Amino acid sequence: MSVFKTKLFQDWQKKEDIPDKSLCAAVDEMSRGLIDATLGGGLVKKRIARAGAGKSSGFRTLLATNKNNKWFFVYGFAKNERDNIENQDLLALKRLAAVLLGMNPNAISKLLADNELKEICKNEK
Repeated sequence: MSVFKTKLFQDWQKKEDIPDKSLCAAVDEMSRGLIDATLGGGLVKKRIARAGAGKSSGFRTLLATNKNNKWFFVYGFAKNERDNIENQDLLALKRLAAVLLGMNPNAISKLLADNELKEICKNEK
């Protein structure tokens, strides 16, 4: 299983001080079927707990995934900042999901080399 985060997501994650360990745990849960919402177009939503609090007051993350071997964290927001995302943002994220999920290994390697993607969870388990 390959788990990645986009540069935009990584910048947000750093600002919110969310450890990669929490993201890896979320992917592990989702790989066992514990997905909070399927948004269509290869996009899913997963809640992540805020340190010292529960998931309900924590963060919402959106991932592009084939629910098998590719997981891309593409967007995140704090629950106290917004309830959900707007329709036009959702459509843009679905287009991004289609691009990410359609990439071959060479394209992914190029994005990794350009620091547009970062692979995580390689040593988890």
